[in-house]
Amino acid sequence: MAIELSSTQILDLWRDALVESLKRDAPDLSSRQLAVLLSVYLTPQPHTVRGLATTLNVSKPAITRALDRLSGFDLVRRKTDDTDRRSVHVQRTVKGSVYLSEFGELIQKSLSKTLTSS
Repeated sequence: MAIELSSTQILDLWRDALVESLKRDAPDLSSRQLAVLLSVYLTPQPHTVRGLATTLNVSKPAITRALDRLSGFDLVRRKTDDTDRRSVHVQRTVKGSVYLSEFGELIQKSLSKTLTSS
C-alpha cells in the first residue's frame, strides 16, 4: 500500500520528528552530520572518508569535521586501514545503531500522527 503525502505533510513529519528528537537527551546533529551517519548505517560497507566525501559531494575536511563530532558522541568509530595507512574506515557502533533506531521510531510516530490527522 503506497502512502501519498504532500510536500508540506512530509516537511511537517520531518519537523515533528526533529522536534521530538531535540526533546530527548540525544545528540543534536547538523544536517551534514545526520547525512554522514545515515550514509554509514544505511549503505553497504566499507565506508571511508574519501568515499563518503565523494558520495555526499562535500570535501574530505567537511567529512572529517562531521566524523569528529559523531565520534565524540560514539555514534561512529574511525579505524585506520592496516593495508593502506592513508585510508580511514568509518565503522558503526552500538550507540549509533540505537540512536538511529530511536530516530526512526520518532519518524514512524510522526507518520502515524500525520496519517490519523489527514
